[in-house]
Amino acid sequence: MVFQAKGKLLINPESKKRLLAMGMSVIISALLMGLKFFTYWLTGSTAVLSDALESIINVVASSFALWSVFIALIPPDTNHPYGHGKAEFFSAGFEGALITLAAGAIIWEGIEGILHPNPLPNLDYGLLILLATGVANAILGTMLVRIGVRTRSAAIRADGRHILTDVYTSAGVLVGLVLVRQTGWLWFDGAIACLVALNILFIGVRLVRESFSHLMDESDPELLDEIATIIEKNRKPEWINIHRLRAWRSGDRIHVDFHLILPCELSLADAHREVSEIQCLLQNSVAGMGEALIHVEPCIRPECPACSHDPCLTREEATERQNLWSP
Repeated sequence: MVFQAKGKLLINPESKKRLLAMGMSVIISALLMGLKFFTYWLTGSTAVLSDALESIINVVASSFALWSVFIALIPPDTNHPYGHGKAEFFSAGFEGALITLAAGAIIWEGIEGILHPNPLPNLDYGLLILLATGVANAILGTMLVRIGVRTRSAAIRADGRHILTDVYTSAGVLVGLVLVRQTGWLWFDGAIACLVALNILFIGVRLVRESFSHLMDESDPELLDEIATIIEKNRKPEWINIHRLRAWRSGDRIHVDFHLILPCELSLADAHREVSEIQCLLQNSVAGMGEALIHVEPCIRPECPACSHDPCLTREEATERQNLWSP
């Protein structure tokens, strides 16, 4: 979250972690990309070239993700009253689309390698460099995924998972080149590149799907269950019922709205107090809670059996049992 004071943006420690993580991702990805193209220059391997091509996507996607993380930190304004958090979901979708395009390019090069295989010089040196870049990417990707989960950043999680796909690519390429070295089957270089590309394609499609679900405010059953459970555990007799519970994410912020049924005899001031109490409860219990918009409705006769508010001057039926709340 970003705080604004006297026209300046003050970034909290969590936001600094995000920016630092993405900046480090861009720099390290660029260095590893250079090493992979150097390995391709040494070996002439189609599989290595496919790995290097994906690394270009890593650098571009990480740069775009860094931009989206910064945009998402800008506080709400007149034109964007809910903030700029959804920029991260655009980044995740863009990254998934780039992965899908990279998979197509890799398959093209792989087929060419199968049909017209070439000798692979300096293979031992190439294997060592690929192993080193794979280990570095595994560390970087795992770190980014963890930071993304901890800071609730879709862009950082997506970038981390993208970099981990590069680890799978490097591992597949290593296996293929080892087999080529041991058997002399040069066509296997291109075959491994095609197999790795299929895995990359699957991950890219999944990233695009997740991005679209957030941009379209798709229902999140786990989040709704969490919110309903929190309110249920802290339920007061005055909170007769809730319905039309909805929640959506904007970057690391969660926005909630629902209808709350209160006793019709409550004054406007008392009803406002109950709403404020629930808003404070959600702010203190749900990580990343932004705005909770609660619409108050007065109770009607059919709700008497589910209401434990006592004393009640308007009750027409005895309390039987309170319904458990769920979204």
